[in-house]
Amino acid sequence: MENTQNNFAGKNINLENLVNYQDGSVVSREILKLPTGTLTVFAFGAGQGLSEHTAPFDATIYILDGEAEVKIAGETFNVTKGEMIIMPAGKPHSVKAVQKFKMLLIMIRS
Repeated sequence: MENTQNNFAGKNINLENLVNYQDGSVVSREILKLPTGTLTVFAFGAGQGLSEHTAPFDATIYILDGEAEVKIAGETFNVTKGEMIIMPAGKPHSVKAVQKFKMLLIMIRS
């Protein structure tokens, strides 16, 4: 995996403004990519989501705007602006837009 800090290193970043909503779509922008993890900002149109899957490491989402429904191992959580949730490694999880929302996905691989 390539070490990429893109053009964001050493700059103030307004995460909410990095991606725009598009009806019926999920938009993403990677802002940091290292062998040990990534930071990616997403914008989900209402009703859009990521289907159930598992990951070999913990994944954390921080809601920047709106509200998401997060399912972890069959349990449902509503996560709103300013809140975060950790999805544990090896447990099935999914994310769905209750209303349009933006999130920061933090993936740490070590």
